[in-house]
Amino acid sequence: MKRAAHTDNPRAIAVDLLSMVLDKARLLDDVLDDSRLSKLEERDRGFVRMLLGTTLRRLGQIDALIEHCVEKPMRAGAAGAEHALRLGICQLLFLDVAPHAAISTTVDLVKGSKLAGFAKLLNAVLRRLDREGRELVTEQDAGLLNTPEWLWRSWVRAYGEDGARAIAQAHLIEAPVDITVAADPALWAERLEASILATGSLRRAGGGSIAALPGFNEAAWWIQDAAAALPARLLGDVRGKAVADLCAAPGGKALQLAVAGAELTALDRSAKRLVRFTDNLKRLGLKAKVVEADAGAWSPPAPFDAILLDAPCSATGTLRRHPDVARHKNPAEVMKLAGVQARLLRAALPMLKPGGTLVYCTCSLEPEEGPEQIAALLAEGAPLKRVPIRAEEVGGLAQLITADGDLRTLPCHLAELGGMDAFFAARLEKMS
Repeated sequence: MKRAAHTDNPRAIAVDLLSMVLDKARLLDDVLDDSRLSKLEERDRGFVRMLLGTTLRRLGQIDALIEHCVEKPMRAGAAGAEHALRLGICQLLFLDVAPHAAISTTVDLVKGSKLAGFAKLLNAVLRRLDREGRELVTEQDAGLLNTPEWLWRSWVRAYGEDGARAIAQAHLIEAPVDITVAADPALWAERLEASILATGSLRRAGGGSIAALPGFNEAAWWIQDAAAALPARLLGDVRGKAVADLCAAPGGKALQLAVAGAELTALDRSAKRLVRFTDNLKRLGLKAKVVEADAGAWSPPAPFDAILLDAPCSATGTLRRHPDVARHKNPAEVMKLAGVQARLLRAALPMLKPGGTLVYCTCSLEPEEGPEQIAALLAEGAPLKRVPIRAEEVGGLAQLITADGDLRTLPCHLAELGGMDAFFAARLEKMS
């Protein structure tokens, strides 16, 4: 919708950004950096973020409602009108927006544009859904509709149908804000109006400007999902030890290791992604050797006492925070990434001292990117043994530990407190 690109109307901006995500495969986080958002009032910026996030979380339900109400698919070239309708339905049925406002603002978006011919259709669909939509929503299988078919099949195979449904249900809820602190969690919990989870992370309700919170500019803390904060801790006491984070950016886990006293080498192939980590190190008064390189082709001058390999992955474990991921990934990409992970795992072995510890992790729900990687590595006869993770290392939460002694968090874990991202982590020791 051409008009949306040059407007200060939050809903018109939302249509344009949704098009970028769905039609151009842009990441939601990237489009939310759009300069037009910075010119809006904070309340309007928050509304656009909530509207886009909820629309993407509920996209399967929303599209099923459109199919129910529209006899023929909308013609080619009508994507802008379809996106406007999706956002209108989201406001009408899934957000606390008055029906007359949801309908009129959506219809107004297409009036006066090249899509004006769709105004009557959008008006009719929204008015019908105002009458019938709430009952239709109660009859929908939300978890199944909002999960791409290939992901649903994968999760049912890995976690059973009940597990898949619990995971999908957790994805419908906006994630709270989780925080890792450099020091004194009790003090920062009070200052940030947060609670302290059993795992040690701080958690506060979402909303508002993160940058405006106390301690942000000093890097006294950083945003990091509670599950994402666990793998670095599995290396144990790293004070004075030579430790490598082989895929360090954006740097949350590397900061944990630096704060814990490691002699840290932080490696990443993206110089741009290392910039923020380097800035945060300086603000914390910490040091690390920062290296721009591909971990699969890099050789250190000396082997390390411990290695963290947070490998590139499909990120299907982060749909609570990044609902667009479900629309961007596919089975072929999972298999391609599994190949990258296998290469990085094997490249890491010569970098580790005998007796050293390797923690491998991914923020994926797919077995190919987690336990199957470790099973294949051990089956090859790699000089490694599994070191089982203990419940006391993860806040006493035994449900996070698999029968093999690996970490496997799910979005439905700690559901009563807001859930957590899905992470897999295995701890291995290199044998002499």
